[in-house]
Amino acid sequence: MPLLEIKDLKKAYTDPEGVRNVVVDVPDFGVEAGAQVALRGSSGCGKTTFLNLIAGILQADSGAIRVDGEAMTGRPEAARDKLRARSMGYVFQTFNLLQGYTALENVLLGMMFGKGADPARAKALLERVGLGDRMGYRPRALSVGQQQRVAVARALANQPKLVLADEPTGNLDHHHAESALRLIREICSENGAALLLVSHDPKILDQFETRHDFADINRRVREASV
Repeated sequence: MPLLEIKDLKKAYTDPEGVRNVVVDVPDFGVEAGAQVALRGSSGCGKTTFLNLIAGILQADSGAIRVDGEAMTGRPEAARDKLRARSMGYVFQTFNLLQGYTALENVLLGMMFGKGADPARAKALLERVGLGDRMGYRPRALSVGQQQRVAVARALANQPKLVLADEPTGNLDHHHAESALRLIREICSENGAALLLVSHDPKILDQFETRHDFADINRRVREASV
């Protein structure tokens, strides 16, 4: 059984005129434990919605998502949040760091939704991403690349089995993008976590042996392009 298993997943939104628009229609998709997989797709094709469904941030209209044998679909929001905290880490394109808290506090707060705060592990992760001397800095005092590193440390804080990364290099220049991607992949490997990354950048995608066009797995995109 794959670590991530998706069957007949659908999500639609209704526009202001009352027209129902299907955004995600994925018949079958999976990610094996420890695998590193990239999804290619243009902006607006539904990639972020797809990741948010996997993470339980959004509720699917129908279909099934299973993470490490546990169903994400069909749970109330609080239960989805708990499963995400136990099994997943998420690296957002915009980082989603809490501006009023230090780098260390951001990582510790991420831990509170899992097994609980572990200051020693939080500090070790920040040291691993090269921020041992920046733990007491708030996000505004950090460069964009450093904020990304805090986000990576937070995503790995609860020792997830699956890490989701939504355009994680989108706000970085080429040099920092390469460094951030290498860091994400290395830390996932060190922690035995699978990685599912979405991007539109060919230079990022070409570094993955396993990659898919989102249009190949999302029936909605495939049909719209015909």
